[in-house]
Amino acid sequence: RNMSSAGPEGRKKMRECEGLIDSLVYYIQGAIADHEPNDKATENCVCILHNLSYQLEIELPESYAQSIYMQRRNISNNDKTPGCFGTRSRKVKEKQQDTPLPEEKSNPKGVESLWHSTLIRIYLSLIAKSTRNYTQEASLGALQNLTAGTGPMPFAVARTVVQKANGLPSIRAMLHVSHPAVKKTAVSLLRNLSRNTSLQNDIAREVLPDLVSVLPECVPGCDIACETTASICYTLFNLTQSSSHNARLLLSAHGLPKVIAISMNDSNMFSKASRAASVLLYSLWSHTDLHSAYKK
Repeated sequence: RNMSSAGPEGRKKMRECEGLIDSLVYYIQGAIADHEPNDKATENCVCILHNLSYQLEIELPESYAQSIYMQRRNISNNDKTPGCFGTRSRKVKEKQQDTPLPEEKSNPKGVESLWHSTLIRIYLSLIAKSTRNYTQEASLGALQNLTAGTGPMPFAVARTVVQKANGLPSIRAMLHVSHPAVKKTAVSLLRNLSRNTSLQNDIAREVLPDLVSVLPECVPGCDIACETTASICYTLFNLTQSSSHNARLLLSAHGLPKVIAISMNDSNMFSKASRAASVLLYSLWSHTDLHSAYKK
């Protein structure tokens, strides 16, 4: 567990170690089957897998990267916009989000297991069944790592979490735990998931009221709670930016007074949450059909 957090080279060596990842997954599967999701060894295994999934998309061996990104390059080549940072059409971006991963192997080995739907379901099962905070946080954190980035892997994992494995109820429950690090990681995961336009309505329907309910009445006084608040605001921004219906959901959940109160905080120390709330308010105002409701 300690070695898995030793940096890129350490992660690379451990991912390449034959049988290591398979053994960790095998142990966790056994613990879940035996209804023992709270033992210390399971926590250690999940924490190792969490660390090994960090920056996975960037650090993948070339052989995997080529097969995963082949389809994405084909889409990019059809885009005639010049320059690395040229404005891409929304259509192209949506195509990239919907680019599937190569077909999953029924018996993944080694590093392939890290993004396989089997392990995604294991994480969701631990989130639901374990009462150990570190195990919950590591499971959420592994999914957060796998859904970070803009390539086809993060979006494919996001679709598995939301649509194939029905993971939102388990993640939603973590918004209401007392442990601040677990709550923060759950929100960060939802923020990643909410970037996928094809999943936004599902996420809004399942968790938007809960996100609003855990928003504080004003900017909180500690760093971790402040970061969580900012992350909630950016998640709500993603969910409502292109959807008047979702903005109305936020309104009916009585979210607007909270967002306004957070945005009006003058302290530089907590500007991250205030800035995020202001960005959300600016976006909400773009739904002109809701202006009269906002004014009320």
